[in-house]
Amino acid sequence: MTGKRAPVRLWLGLSALALFALALVSLMVGKYPVAPADVWRALLAPLTGNPPEPIVTTVIWNVRLPRVLAGLLVGAVLAAAGATYQGLFRNPLVSPDILGVSSGASLGAVLGIFLSLPVLLIQASAFAGGLLAVAAVYAIGAAIRNRDPVLVLVLAGIAIGALVGAGISLIKILADPYDQLPAITYWLLGSMTAVTRGEVLSILPALTIGLVPLVLLRWRINLMTLGEEEARTLGVNTRVLQLVLVSAATLMTAATVSITGVIGWIGLVIPHIARMLVGPDFRVLLPASLMLGGGYLLVVDMLARTIALTEIPLGILTAVLGAPFFLWLLASGRKGWQ
Repeated sequence: MTGKRAPVRLWLGLSALALFALALVSLMVGKYPVAPADVWRALLAPLTGNPPEPIVTTVIWNVRLPRVLAGLLVGAVLAAAGATYQGLFRNPLVSPDILGVSSGASLGAVLGIFLSLPVLLIQASAFAGGLLAVAAVYAIGAAIRNRDPVLVLVLAGIAIGALVGAGISLIKILADPYDQLPAITYWLLGSMTAVTRGEVLSILPALTIGLVPLVLLRWRINLMTLGEEEARTLGVNTRVLQLVLVSAATLMTAATVSITGVIGWIGLVIPHIARMLVGPDFRVLLPASLMLGGGYLLVVDMLARTIALTEIPLGILTAVLGAPFFLWLLASGRKGWQ
């Protein structure tokens, strides 16, 4: 057993080092390039008292460091939420969007922009919208007990998502086309341009509360991949486990969407890549998904701010990169999720 686990641990350790190096590179890249030595001086300035030029310190601490931290956290938890949904529902096509959390958060944010609320209230509205959408899905699932509960949740999520999408479209029609509509459109495409340190800190409690159950219950998620009947035979209360895990994944997704907007495909594609690399064991799949998701979003964010004169919204790039990969995955008939 130890011999089998050693290569996985080595891979995870090397991945952590690569993620750290990628974060440093992300601090250097942008419209204002920063030399590696200046990055280190800026990061260590509170300890050494030897800061670089003021503009470099401002760029690193006020602009890029919050953005890098947000990229690591958002990419990581979206991938972890996707891996959780896919394992829980035994379906490779499930992602954090399937139960309506992203669309619900979008409606909350769009409504906040339409009402010209302060940024903090817009984020709170997005967070609440995501949670309410999933609560509605679960209420429908609880009301319809005579059918497959997983299928009911998925279909209810699709219906709620369509209803919420109609609400978003209505608000876009009513919004001011010169002020509110551009803000709504840009938010829906996803971006980390204006993320601040305060916003990153504000979502840490929700991310922690959502991630802890996934870590503590990781072996039970392995049992859920056998099917509900088999899991119940092994002593797992499947209904309670589903509620806890869906709530945890929803909480994390709603928190990230509230500060970055909708960034799709990460929760769908990254868990597949992680399974190809480390296998389906959720005890290893979870940390692999966390690191791959964080690194992937850092790379996408670096591309967004360097490949064109105008920064490209992240949702566009994740779709451009994720959709072809997923089509290849379908065409090649991969079975790694099972």
